[in-house]
Amino acid sequence: MAINTDKYQAIIEELKGKATLVAVSKTKPNEDIQALYHLGQRDFGENYVQELVDKEAALPKDIRWHFIGHLQSNKVKYIAPFVHLIHGVDSFSLLKEINKQAAKKNRVIDCLLQIHIAKEETKFGLDEKELHELFQLHESDELKNIRIVGLMGMASFSDNETLIRKEFQTLKQLFDQTKFVIRHSPFEIISCGMSGDYKIAIEEGSNMVRIGSLLFGERNYNK
Repeated sequence: MAINTDKYQAIIEELKGKATLVAVSKTKPNEDIQALYHLGQRDFGENYVQELVDKEAALPKDIRWHFIGHLQSNKVKYIAPFVHLIHGVDSFSLLKEINKQAAKKNRVIDCLLQIHIAKEETKFGLDEKELHELFQLHESDELKNIRIVGLMGMASFSDNETLIRKEFQTLKQLFDQTKFVIRHSPFEIISCGMSGDYKIAIEEGSNMVRIGSLLFGERNYNK
């Protein structure tokens, strides 16, 4: 078993009543996911559509699958039948495609809007102006098969705790502003914080964290 059982139990205890743990299982074998499943974990996060589709077909049906990568519109149809939550919606066109594919499956899919909070240019996400524009479009276009249930953000890859904390604070402030705009969805999720910074994220308001390497060990992308 490759998973760190003691670390998992410690994190679950630490997060109790504060945040939902999404175990990031990308590139990890089904046996490792099954091992965490048997410990009670139900929320798992994947970055790659084909890998997620394959794992969903092979693993228990009560797993709540989170898509946490950058989602291309032409691949939405593959995960629409089963995905629990899509974390990284960063355009209105993607939101419309999720709605379209969800309607075909007679589902309502929950989505988080990804906010660009990091200083790094490579990170995806909306800025504050784009966020407000998206909500205006959302309000004027009836998208009955999606629900915007919160925001997601990724902090800079940095050892500067002050910088990371400030970026998480920015996300929380935008969340607080936005929840008064949403009229017909349970807007309640702030998804931020990963293995290296989840403690700071929780202190700054996160209620959903995405943790991989602390549970599964470092990834080998050469496999």
